[in-house]
This record gives sequence, C-alpha cells and structure tokens, in this order.
Amino acid sequence: MSKKSIVLLVFLAALFTIISCKSHRELNEKQVVKKESARLKFNKIYKKYKGVPYLYGGTTSRGFDCSGFVQRAYMEAYKTRLPRTTKSMMKAGSKVAKNKLKIGDLVFFHPTRKYYHVGIYMGKGLFMHASSSKGVRMSKLSLSYWQKSYVTARRFL
Repeated sequence: MSKKSIVLLVFLAALFTIISCKSHRELNEKQVVKKESARLKFNKIYKKYKGVPYLYGGTTSRGFDCSGFVQRAYMEAYKTRLPRTTKSMMKAGSKVAKNKLKIGDLVFFHPTRKYYHVGIYMGKGLFMHASSSKGVRMSKLSLSYWQKSYVTARRFL
C-alpha cells in the first residue's frame, strides 16, 4: 500500500469516527428532549388531577378509578386511546422489564386476589395513580406494598 492510500484510510477512519460521534450525540439529545417532554406532560397532568378522589368506574375529574385515570392521562398527553380496563391494558403495548422503565410506561400490580391496579411511571422510582384511599397521588415503587404486588410493565409510547 502506498503512503497516500494509508493517509487516505486514516483520514476516512477519523472522519467516520467524528460523524458517528456527532450522530450518536444528536440521538442522545433527541432522547433527552423526548424524556423531558414526557416528564413535563405527565407532571402537568399530575398537578391538574392531584387529590381527585377515587371513584369506581370513574373517568372524569369528579372521580377516577386507576384505569380511568391512566386512560385520561394518555389521552391528554398524547391523544392516545388506551383500553379501558386494567386487565385489557396489561395485554396491550409491549412488555418492559422493571429495570428498563421509562417515563410514561404503565406499571401493573395485583395487590389483592380480587383486583389489579395500574399507574404511570414518572421516573426516579415514582409512579402516579388513582389510589382507592387517597385519590390521584404519587407513590414509590420501592414501598414493600408495591414491590410485593408488582406484576409487569407495558410501553405504549
């Protein structure tokens, strides 16, 4: 190989490295913007509905059940219609490992033999949901109550 060929190959390798680093950086920036956008949308929804009481079958600001709240939040944030019941939501979307949760993922629980529960993951180990005792609120996934009853997570975005 001639000296010119070697210099050209080194130059092209360096150029490719610079280009790929730039596109990787741009991809990461887009992911950060998308993540922040989801966080802002869901935080706004949480502030709007925080404390709204639990109402079995409820889908409005007068009262929500857990799936009614999640359905409303997704409609307001993304104009996305989710299934109405917790069990039907659990069968839709794509499955997500607990250690791969992203803001907006749905987290599912089976706290009693009788019913299932759903909430929206908010990042940093928190999820928002319509609690039967305290209405719309934020809770920690790390609480033993939620850890023991955790079933799965689904991604719709």
